Amino acid sequence: MKGRDLSELAVRNLREATLRNSLTTLGVAVGVASLVAMLSLGVGLQTLASQRLNKSGLFDAVFVTSRRAMRGMGGGDGPPRQKARSSHEGAKPLDEDARQSLAKIPNVTEVYPQIRFFTDVQYAGGNFSTNVMGLPESARTTGAFDGMKGRYFSSGTANEAILQVEFAKELAPDPATLIDKDLTLRYAQRQDTPASDPPKPKDIDQEMDEMMSGGISIQSKEKKLRVVGVTESDPSAASGGFANGRLFIPLQVAEDLHVAQPTDVMEFGRAGGSRKVAYMALTVRVKSPKDVTKVEDAIKNMGYSPFSLLDASRNLRLVFTVFDLFLGLFGSLALTVASLGIINTLVMAILERRREIGVLKALGATDRDVRSLFFAEAGAMGLFGGIFGVALGWLIGQALTWGTTIYLKRQDLPGVKISHVPWWLAASAIAFAVIVSLVAGLYPAARAAKLDPVEALRYE
Repeated sequence: MKGRDLSELAVRNLREATLRNSLTTLGVAVGVASLVAMLSLGVGLQTLASQRLNKSGLFDAVFVTSRRAMRGMGGGDGPPRQKARSSHEGAKPLDEDARQSLAKIPNVTEVYPQIRFFTDVQYAGGNFSTNVMGLPESARTTGAFDGMKGRYFSSGTANEAILQVEFAKELAPDPATLIDKDLTLRYAQRQDTPASDPPKPKDIDQEMDEMMSGGISIQSKEKKLRVVGVTESDPSAASGGFANGRLFIPLQVAEDLHVAQPTDVMEFGRAGGSRKVAYMALTVRVKSPKDVTKVEDAIKNMGYSPFSLLDASRNLRLVFTVFDLFLGLFGSLALTVASLGIINTLVMAILERRREIGVLKALGATDRDVRSLFFAEAGAMGLFGGIFGVALGWLIGQALTWGTTIYLKRQDLPGVKISHVPWWLAASAIAFAVIVSLVAGLYPAARAAKLDPVEALRYE
């Protein structure tokens, strides 16, 4: 029997029992819809997490520290004296020269220091202690400031500040009222001074200078800043900081403050009076997360200690893979139930069409032709059910996204897309529906092929 004749017979037979075949096809569609809806939820959540994490800049960043700092904290092997000696001789300082060298590594787009310090803030006659952190211009594009009240820094050199909402609540009951208000930052500034001409304090009450032999001094300074925004999230991690920053200023402004850091004293003592500024850590941005490993290897070869969050990313992908597997298994249960409906429909069709099967065999149809006919009918129900099921599953996903967005907006949160149906998921669901339908048609097709044509023609 030709394929065209087989298709025409299958379509005609499906039309004769429209209601029953439609209900069976609908059962397949519901099974596929449940499968697609569950998997689209898993894919959507995974896509949302990946987009948020990639946008945050966590996976395209390498955090670099000096091995001096690591050894100073007790790392490495050997007795204390040996460790102290190696920290002077073998380790390289993390200074401006190191920053320029790291910037020349292939696939590196940006290198900036992690400047953060603990200090006091004066506002409305009160003193408040907080952590201050400098943010690079690239932090503007991260998702850390989505939904922020106010605006981002007008420029990289603006004397402006963004407050974390918990710290803002300490300054005022309503954080929104702080926008466009001024506050004063008090900090300790590092200054280079000649060893032969140490600075003399003018007024002990106004300025205390702590002299460091060899030419550096620590002086108390003040900086007036204007609050331009209040954010609920903490952009510290995205910018390479892990100190739970509560007040953020442009990175260039933070560098110009020359705030005294613990590394200043350590480098001064180790280098015998060197005035070079040493950074606590540097953040290295790369073009793509896939380049992180190569950049890390290059940084290690330069004598520094790199760290990235790729391991956390791998663990996250493992969790989502297991999550998708369970969603797929539960979704497949509905499709399995639908396959029972296909078996029932085709078995009933055999009983109703025994005379027709006998006529086909009397006219020369082989067992293979009869088997192919029932396979074609099962495949057609699976194909149409798969197509309708994908459409229905997509609609269910859109409804979930719509309902979630409404709920989040009522909580003053931005809406998110929690369901996503990529083309490969739609194609796989349709193919899966056809395969399940063909498997369900194995028994009815084999039973129909075994009918004796003489007995079939006698059947009323």
